[in-house]
Amino acid sequence: MKILSLGALCCAVFLTACESDLSDDVRSALGAREAPQVRSYSADQRATFDAAREVAEQMGFRITRSGAAAGVLEGVTEVSAGDEPGSSRQVSLKVRLSPGEGTSTQMELSLTEVIEAQSSTQEGLATQTPLRDTPMYADFFRGVERALKVSPNP
Repeated sequence: MKILSLGALCCAVFLTACESDLSDDVRSALGAREAPQVRSYSADQRATFDAAREVAEQMGFRITRSGAAAGVLEGVTEVSAGDEPGSSRQVSLKVRLSPGEGTSTQMELSLTEVIEAQSSTQEGLATQTPLRDTPMYADFFRGVERALKVSPNP
């Protein structure tokens, strides 16, 4: 019994001493992946909000939360069939607006893919993955530019 306890103690000390920066590496990689894409527009916040709402609706998003004064716009696409039989897929959108320099408005856009593996038997067990390399970002920003009839600030 003493040998087992001594072995467990040695393992605990060994594992505690083997500290690595892996968690920091993982955290920084995930942080970059989850970071929203940002654009700045030469328009006031209300005009930018209206343009973003219009573009979101044109892209097929159903608005679930919005507030022009708070600078918040959220929406989801219709649920569609996923890649696997019995699975479903949906994309969520989050827009945050804040005052920029002068009369400009800064827009942060996050897109997240929501996949439910067995939507018919396991409702509510979905996986959310931030979308990083999708043309939906460029389409959205271009649509806002067109709606505002301005070009984005660098």
